[in-house]
Amino acid sequence: MWAPVELRTSYAQDLRLISGWTGWLGFALVACALVLLPVAAPRYVLYVATLAAVHAVVAVGLNLLVGYTGQISLGHAGFFAVGAYTHGLVLTRLGFGFLPGLVCAAAASALFGYAVGLPALRLSGPYLAVATLAFGLAVHQVLVNWEALSGGRSGLFLPDVHLAGFSLKDERALYVTVLAVACLLVWVAVRLTRSYVGRAFVAIRDSDVAAELSGVNLTRYKTLAFALSALYAGVAGALMGHVLGFLEPQLFTLFESVYFFSMVVVGGLASVSGSILGAVLLTLLPQALSGLGQAVNLLYGAAVILILRFEPGGLAARWMKIQRYWRSWPL
Repeated sequence: MWAPVELRTSYAQDLRLISGWTGWLGFALVACALVLLPVAAPRYVLYVATLAAVHAVVAVGLNLLVGYTGQISLGHAGFFAVGAYTHGLVLTRLGFGFLPGLVCAAAASALFGYAVGLPALRLSGPYLAVATLAFGLAVHQVLVNWEALSGGRSGLFLPDVHLAGFSLKDERALYVTVLAVACLLVWVAVRLTRSYVGRAFVAIRDSDVAAELSGVNLTRYKTLAFALSALYAGVAGALMGHVLGFLEPQLFTLFESVYFFSMVVVGGLASVSGSILGAVLLTLLPQALSGLGQAVNLLYGAAVILILRFEPGGLAARWMKIQRYWRSWPL
């Protein structure tokens, strides 16, 4: 079930990112909290916030593919790994800086996304899901067996790099960097979904036959959706390498692909804000349940099932219902 949409009566309203005094108030509060977090929060809270921002980048990119274009992917851990290892190898073996490494990671993952998107022209539904699943498993097996490239079980340790004079080994500098990249990519995603590209994605999702008859180039936009989604995952993978300090093949298993997919579903399909909410919730939930030992996975799964049972449209749909309630109150 897609998240409900708010009715807009003009193109200017559709392009507006924030509307109303409540929207601006909420934006100001969130912005203040994010700015003050590295000053007041302990190191562990800062680590979890940075991790949530990385997951939000993956979820937003995956929602562009799944929620807006209707193309299922269960292999996003593969794109995540491509970006992470490209960035790590560029830093360790070529000696490049953070920004060139990030660009290389984005380009490599987008290229792989384009290649994987080509079968999407003839596949759909479970067949496409299996194709993307195979890609994710193949990438994991390559990393496990090609130890000269990935470091194998020993892992690939990232060097200390500096950005604007600050070391990314410092938790606060890393948090600010990841947050800045995440905000930029979220802004791009919002603008993209409200442009003609986003409308082409939605047309393909609703009916690719009708979209093609309307003049939408299926080859261009399906492969573009895969490339963009993979680019987001690759950038997130590059950032994750700095969050953890090292890379190891077991970080990029099938579980990670399902984990990313569940963020999108729980947050709400075809909703950028829902992707962020889902990523934050499913990042915080395991941390909150970490003291329960073996029961963590059971409780985690039960929590996801309950959310989808009582709100099939995801957290974004629930948030829009709350907004409509307050706008109509006390009627």
